[in-house]
Amino acid sequence: MSRTPEPSAASLSAEQVAHLQSWIHKTETMQDLVARTAAAGLSATLDRDDAPAQDGDSLPPLWHWMNFLPMARQSLLGPDGHPARGGFLPPVPLPRRMWAGGRLQWQADNPLRIGERVERVSRIASVDHKVGRSGELLFVLVQHSYRNARGLALTEEHDIVYRAAAQPSDPVPQPTAAQTQAAWKREITADPVMLFRYSALTFNGHRIHYDRSYVTQEEGYPGLIVHGPLIATLLVDLLRRNAPDAVLTDFSFKAIRPTFDLHPFTVLGEPQDDGKTIKLWAHDHEGWLTMQATAKIR
Repeated sequence: MSRTPEPSAASLSAEQVAHLQSWIHKTETMQDLVARTAAAGLSATLDRDDAPAQDGDSLPPLWHWMNFLPMARQSLLGPDGHPARGGFLPPVPLPRRMWAGGRLQWQADNPLRIGERVERVSRIASVDHKVGRSGELLFVLVQHSYRNARGLALTEEHDIVYRAAAQPSDPVPQPTAAQTQAAWKREITADPVMLFRYSALTFNGHRIHYDRSYVTQEEGYPGLIVHGPLIATLLVDLLRRNAPDAVLTDFSFKAIRPTFDLHPFTVLGEPQDDGKTIKLWAHDHEGWLTMQATAKIR
């Protein structure tokens, strides 16, 4: 009879957790210009046949993730390729971090547009520490609001999860079988070139997306990890390909299981009976659910 794994011991002391929680309510304000070049680059990376982007065009949903990028000096990067911890985000010492999900709401009458200047105000909403059978976790919730000259355009909640280093004795999470039939379906080959291009467009130096020896030897994964935001963007892109006139007002997504570059994966969508809700999800080559999402349109 198999034995249920015991919860792991915490490596973060109560004092360390309290220090990290002192970042709650910390804010940061940034301004950026929505550039045509970045939009053209992402269109190519998603293998779209779009007309050349022009100033004044509406920015497609989730493409704002190419803005407000961390431009840390090379000497200030950590060993994982991310900027050294501290500053706006708390300096969590747990080595593995993941963009675990998020929730977004667009002001449909005020889209972000290419060529305009946008202000983002960010706030640390919560810092939660948990220890369970899967190990030690620290969750950071960041809230963003985006404004242009016309006012509020977009609000976003961003879930970041920090984890302890992988251990041989770690329990293997039970995968969830995904529905494999849907009204909309597209197979994606996320090879190292696609991952490199998306990393370049988002100025993401995290080595798990391009450094195979690092991700396999240091973080214990079998291959390069497909960016969670890229999968989310591909889910919304699936919606855009199948309902090009729809206006996205709400989108929520949750990463369930890592996706690796070793095999193609599939993005799927199923419009619901209300005519406004679309269920979106992704599964890997074995049919395991890797991301689930819900979109609202008008």
